[in-house]
Amino acid sequence: MSTVIVMTSGKGGVGKTTSSAAMATGLALRGHRTVVIDFDVGLRNLDLVMGCERRVVFDFINVINDEAKLNQALIKDKRVENLFILPTSQTRDKDALTKEGVESVLNTLKAEFDYIICDSPAGIERGALMALYFADHAIVVTNPEVSSVRDSDRILGVLAAKSRRAELDLEPVKQHLLLSRYDPARVERGDMLRVEDVLEILSIPLLGVIPESQAVLRASNTGVPVILDDKSAAGQAYSDAVGRFLGEDVEHRFTDAPRRGFFQKLLRRSA
Repeated sequence: MSTVIVMTSGKGGVGKTTSSAAMATGLALRGHRTVVIDFDVGLRNLDLVMGCERRVVFDFINVINDEAKLNQALIKDKRVENLFILPTSQTRDKDALTKEGVESVLNTLKAEFDYIICDSPAGIERGALMALYFADHAIVVTNPEVSSVRDSDRILGVLAAKSRRAELDLEPVKQHLLLSRYDPARVERGDMLRVEDVLEILSIPLLGVIPESQAVLRASNTGVPVILDDKSAAGQAYSDAVGRFLGEDVEHRFTDAPRRGFFQKLLRRSA
């Protein structure tokens, strides 16, 4: 049975597309046929993060408008078996996304894929609402800062009220928290919220904590999902998150500040 996952957030710039690419790649690496769809019509960054921008001929909107077949728009990843990308348009506006059109594409994909990941725009505009409407699971991506967490809380309210599951009085969308750009040293100084603070506000299960890492920027610039960099803390954290999503018991890492040595402590006290 196919599962639709929406990657969502209330605020932009939290690492949602990076997370969509990483989670999709991680699921495919574990043998699940996975497709990731870009719902951010007009901006279209997923193909850049996935390194397939030069291979885009047709897109999601072409398929919805019957201007191309779905298999013409799907791009097979060259590095990972079982992974496909459905890019979106840079030249249309978000009104091109219709509920009927999106549902038709998703129903066709469900016959072929185990997991369908919807990379949603931030906020609650049309593209975001379309991405979350058909979701079975929602992974809420947030940074450990007050404005990001507050906006994510609003998204949880939208999921509870405006998803198809809510309209049909079905089992609610399963919610997960992915805390990105986490810096334990800054948390220790009081510059960021603690994991516990965010969990207390949002009250949803913690899927993963992704540490602040230069590897994320390098991966985005080179078009390689950061989860493929298994030497980086961010890559390992995403791999852990995939394992937890699949039901594995994986201990959380990357949440503690590095211990200071004796001389570092002495210098801090002097300061």
